[in-house]
Amino acid sequence: MVKLRTVLLACAIVMVPAWLGAMSLRSPAAAILPAASPAATGAMTRAAEAFLSGLTPDQKAQAEFTFADSERLNWHFIPRERRGLSLGEMTERQREAARTLLRTGISQPGMQKVDAIIELENVLRDLGGNPQVRNPELYFVSVFGTPSANGPWGWRFEGHHLSLNFTVVDGQPVATAPAFFGANPARVPSGDHVGMRALAAEEDLARDLVTALTPAQRSTAIVLDDAPNDIFTSNTLDIDPLTPVGIAVGDLDANQRRMLVRLIDEYLDRMAPELASERRSRLQTSDLDRVTFAWAGSVEEGEAHYYRVQGPTFLIEYDNVQNNANHIHSVWRDFDGDFGRDLIGEHYQNALAGHGH
Repeated sequence: MVKLRTVLLACAIVMVPAWLGAMSLRSPAAAILPAASPAATGAMTRAAEAFLSGLTPDQKAQAEFTFADSERLNWHFIPRERRGLSLGEMTERQREAARTLLRTGISQPGMQKVDAIIELENVLRDLGGNPQVRNPELYFVSVFGTPSANGPWGWRFEGHHLSLNFTVVDGQPVATAPAFFGANPARVPSGDHVGMRALAAEEDLARDLVTALTPAQRSTAIVLDDAPNDIFTSNTLDIDPLTPVGIAVGDLDANQRRMLVRLIDEYLDRMAPELASERRSRLQTSDLDRVTFAWAGSVEEGEAHYYRVQGPTFLIEYDNVQNNANHIHSVWRDFDGDFGRDLIGEHYQNALAGHGH
């Protein structure tokens, strides 16, 4: 189980983004960090192979799917029936193999968030939740296709308030979306873990930014007086840019831009370092001047609020409204790249070209 002191320390620390420094948001391509190395995807492939090789035939039948199976796109973040192999059905050695696989996609700070979110199932149970539903063993690993450097394959780690989806195509940089993290309660009100905040920085950095805006800037950034009850995109498979967009990067001063970059980095830094580096590269090449920040609801701590950060290729959504503004949903989505759709399309286009079609 997660130790409270470790979680609180991990969630409280806000690192200065490595990609920020003194850079302008119009940094030239030469300043872009290198893309994820083949070693990153190789480690993921080997970890998936090791996980599967340690399962019994019956367990493999639960954990394995074809890449084309519709289950690959059947993602959600609520308590519900799921397919895959649950932590509760694994031995300790198998669980460690599953965590080894997870660590190839998630950073150490990201793993601390994952562990804290899972620990909240025990908190909900202690607060009176149904033990059959509020169960930290109801997190499932699913592998889609055959882990390989050739062709597409993917895997998912999912349960209540976590849905982490990874896709590898021909051993190329990994598609890491949708990536959902939630926290209920957002701040534990009582008990052994009182005060614990699994997603503290996601809330605090955004509030710091909106409260740093001038009144004129706020009139553009705050798009709704009342926060919506949940993120707008929910678990929808196909998403489009959301409107109204809020305030653009170009309308922020230098300090406000740094605050927005730190907020984006909090989401990037959930990913394994090599994957986060690759995402930063893509973000910078997609024209950072087109990134926008929107807020809805109150700017006061403890009151219902929502925000989103949107660029040409990606969307971050965050909502804290339910349970008296003590229940967070947050997600990173890619407009074209969720579940590796852009990589897969390129893969099959190249395959057809190679056969003369």
